[in-house]
Amino acid sequence: MDHISPVLWQFLVKWLTNSSLFPREASTIAPAADALYFFLLLITIVGMALVCVLVTVFSIRYRKSVHPVAVQIEGSTLLEATWTIIPLGIFLFCFVWGALLYFRIYNPPTNAMNIYIVGKQWMWKAEHPGGQHEINSLHVPMNRNVQLTMISQDVFHSFSIPDFRVKREVIPGRYTTVWFNATTPGTYHLFCTQYCGSNHSQMIGEVTVLTPEDYEKWTQESTSGMSLAQNGERVFASMGCNACHSGNAAARGPSLANVYGSKLALSDGSQVLVDDAYLRESILNPSQHITAGYAPIMPTYQGQISEEGLIDLVEYLKTLNTNYRVQQTLTTSQSNAAPTPGMVKP
Repeated sequence: MDHISPVLWQFLVKWLTNSSLFPREASTIAPAADALYFFLLLITIVGMALVCVLVTVFSIRYRKSVHPVAVQIEGSTLLEATWTIIPLGIFLFCFVWGALLYFRIYNPPTNAMNIYIVGKQWMWKAEHPGGQHEINSLHVPMNRNVQLTMISQDVFHSFSIPDFRVKREVIPGRYTTVWFNATTPGTYHLFCTQYCGSNHSQMIGEVTVLTPEDYEKWTQESTSGMSLAQNGERVFASMGCNACHSGNAAARGPSLANVYGSKLALSDGSQVLVDDAYLRESILNPSQHITAGYAPIMPTYQGQISEEGLIDLVEYLKTLNTNYRVQQTLTTSQSNAAPTPGMVKP
């Protein structure tokens, strides 16, 4: 876009937008994505025009009335090299440009605010760190990097906000991420662009971009009173996780304090980076990654916890900087537990 006249660019974008032929540019990445798109469109038109001109000229110049007898024309190495090298150079240029744009879009900045998105037939559910929950709606602040960590609860979906030039596949059993920085307040369309069942066309929603002040007001008015991390702490205690992961020297499970973001040594001698995906996988399939020095005794929680509950647990573990909270929860749970007839109290 830097090489195009600003006046021409604005005219082109506004004409396409006002004619409903093109989405608005409402994020920082949108102009860069549009520049690549228009460049590809331009070279396509130029290439098509060149082919049409050559076909027309050759058809007239070498028509049967002028050349009733065909004449063999020997090939030209220079000509063949020219029409091979020039398109190759253009394709490589587009590849590098597209690759740089791709990595820019799909690698969120480290300071981005994270929002979880759960796709399910046929709705989008947004989970904000502060405990705000939304269905087929997403509120975000303007001029702030926002990362979406997405997962599907059933089938493949695709999360798309055309005005932000954001589109990302939402896959069952795996986190995918995308980010944007909205530049203009307003309401924008949200679509699922992957056919996901009979009501696929109804899997739509709205993204509302607010000024920082209005977003702060919305978060205060929409909070459920419990953050995702606080909900995760309750799930952690209710499922008895604190019994094994207490942080004591004699604990049957490894300490979870400050584990997020660290390199964890496994029983097979390898190391793994503890991120959101690893924490989720360790809860559902603990036997896949055994921490060095511990026995594979942790049961699987597959089918016992919802995707939203997993998100809460992951957020809790990400904020767990000390074992004090775990030990306090364990002490409270033990002191409040009452023996149940027919059950042996541990």
